[in-house]
Amino acid sequence: MAKGVKPRVKVPKSASAGEVITIKTLISHQMESGQRKDGDGNVIPRSIINRFTCDFNGENVIDVKMEPAISTNPYFEFQAKVPEAGEFKFTWYDDDGSVYEEAKAISV
Repeated sequence: MAKGVKPRVKVPKSASAGEVITIKTLISHQMESGQRKDGDGNVIPRSIINRFTCDFNGENVIDVKMEPAISTNPYFEFQAKVPEAGEFKFTWYDDDGSVYEEAKAISV
C-alpha cells in the first residue's frame, strides 16, 4: 500500500431529479511511472493508480484506465445526471493491489 494516499470527493448534498451535477475527485498519490532511477541507479518500481470508477446506486457512471504518464495526485471532474436519491461510490485501484474507496450520498 502506498503511503499517504487520501481520496477526496466533492458531491452536492442535494439535487433535483434529473439534474446534471458536477463531481470533483482528487486522490493524493505519488504516481511513480517506473521509468525513473534512484540515487544508486536502480529503477524505481512503477506504482500508480491504474483505474478509477464511479458508480451511482450500483450503476456505472465513469470508468477510467490510467497509464504511467498520469500526473501525481490525479484529479477528475465530470458530470452525472441524478435520477433519484442515492449514493455515489468512488473507487481507485492501485498497482500494488490496494483499493481506495469513498462514498457520498445525495438527496433529491
